[in-house]
Amino acid sequence: MNAIRRLLPYVKPYWRRALVSLFLLTSLVFFDLSIPRLIQRVIDQGILKHDTAVVLQTSLIMLSLSLASMIFAVGNSVFSIQVGEGVARDLREAIFLKIQTFSFGNLDHFTTGKLMVRLSSDSAAVQRLVQISLRVGTRAPLLMIGSLILMINTDRRLALSMLPLLLITSAIIAFFSLRMEPLFRTAQQKLDRLNTVLQENIAGARLVKAFGRAAHESERFEAANEDFTDRTIQVMRFMSTMSPVLTIFVNIGMVAVIWAGGLQAIQGRISVGQIVAFTNYLLTTMGPLIMMTMLSNAWSNGFASWQRIREVLDTIPEVQEQPHAQPLPERVLSRVTFENVTFHYNGSTDGSVLEGVNLVAEPGKTVAILGATGAGKSSLINLIPRFYDPSAGRVTIDGMDLRSTQEDSLLAHIGIVPQDTILFSGTVKENIRYGRPEASEEEVIAAAQAAQAHDFIMKLPQGYDTHIEERGANLSGGQKQRIAIARALATRPKILILDDSTSSVDVETETKIQDALEERLGDSTRFVVAQRISTVLNADKILVIDQGKIVAQGTHAELMKSSPIYKEIYDSQLGDGFHED
Repeated sequence: MNAIRRLLPYVKPYWRRALVSLFLLTSLVFFDLSIPRLIQRVIDQGILKHDTAVVLQTSLIMLSLSLASMIFAVGNSVFSIQVGEGVARDLREAIFLKIQTFSFGNLDHFTTGKLMVRLSSDSAAVQRLVQISLRVGTRAPLLMIGSLILMINTDRRLALSMLPLLLITSAIIAFFSLRMEPLFRTAQQKLDRLNTVLQENIAGARLVKAFGRAAHESERFEAANEDFTDRTIQVMRFMSTMSPVLTIFVNIGMVAVIWAGGLQAIQGRISVGQIVAFTNYLLTTMGPLIMMTMLSNAWSNGFASWQRIREVLDTIPEVQEQPHAQPLPERVLSRVTFENVTFHYNGSTDGSVLEGVNLVAEPGKTVAILGATGAGKSSLINLIPRFYDPSAGRVTIDGMDLRSTQEDSLLAHIGIVPQDTILFSGTVKENIRYGRPEASEEEVIAAAQAAQAHDFIMKLPQGYDTHIEERGANLSGGQKQRIAIARALATRPKILILDDSTSSVDVETETKIQDALEERLGDSTRFVVAQRISTVLNADKILVIDQGKIVAQGTHAELMKSSPIYKEIYDSQLGDGFHED
């Protein structure tokens, strides 16, 4: 019941169409229940009494009801489909908007494959649930209740003898329905895994090709596909036993009615028309029970999918804006401070990613972050735009704790070039304007020039109007990185974060980008994460991170004297052959 109550708000916007659909369905039930009584009239008052007028008159009424039933059935289908499609659309939008509120920690939990299944397969299952509920789901119980009343009205003793049979069939349906929902849920989980493998394979198709791992990936996909297929077959096999079992009981009921009714007819206690009408009402009663097999399948699948959708909708973002959060001032100085910051992923207390980090980044200065892979460099800078919150300590901008600032205000002052370069399908110009759609043509070009991207953009077929394919497939790695840098610069950030964003760019171009950044963003605070030591040589402050701790900080000259780790990195990359000016 709780699941139904939670789903009703998504049906509420379409309540008028739902009511029309239910009205048409109720009318259909009335027409269906009228037919057996009319057949009884044809037999008892027409055929047995040789009254042709009654036969013709009643036949015309039956034909009229059949025509009306057809029209009402079409109307019911149209309105129920509109309601179902509307609910599915709203659910997909709600899931998508909810995903937009997720922090990085939530996205670490929900894989792309899982979210894709909830947006597609699960929302489609809920759509079928709503549609079938407005059609079979309401018609079946109404037919059963109406048929029972008319069966009792036709012959009370015969009707009461059928009650045990109806109770047994109802119990069978309840048993199958309760068993099927968990089966459907596990089948959807297998589909999650299948989609995850598929998504990883498509995203990494070039890597798979490069390493000759096609056979291995085929085996992974085949295993996930086989697992999903086996579980689906198990569900379908279980479902397929339901209809034959119910059919047996329907046939038993028919035999019982004909036998008991026939004996009473021989004794003159009941007419032939009553037997035929009773038989039709029994079929009308048992027919909905057969319908319930289809309904129980849709309900089990739909509610299993609805539970999975609710898992997304009920997820609380790990990073939330406080009720009385304050915006950063327009003229932010961009002084960034880490005060004894410790950080764990997923709220775990095991293995700190960052521990006891203290750092002050002054306005207009460049802070470079150097360290081995997995040292915590990206984790540190992800705390600045508040993608994650520290487990302990605090991060401030101009003295304001980031947890007490408005998220939009914070991000409006920060430009980010992530480690994994992501471009969207669209034109080059649209990608550069992504963070600031109102940027003028001149500002777009200026940002591209600072990122050393203008020259190669002008050589593209349509220049800034050239279409970028999915994930930037028609650009080189260095070109994508430079467009990503231009995108960040177009926002005119007071704090710029470059997470190893020039790794695919040659040293000469990198130097030009650094000079342009200094000129264009002289009063902004810049954080540069790098693997290449040549990137950090001219930084105002260099941090050396090892196992989540800042083990050294200072300028290049200072660290060469005081930090063995830094000197080791320097010697390993540049060696004695490098001479500083």
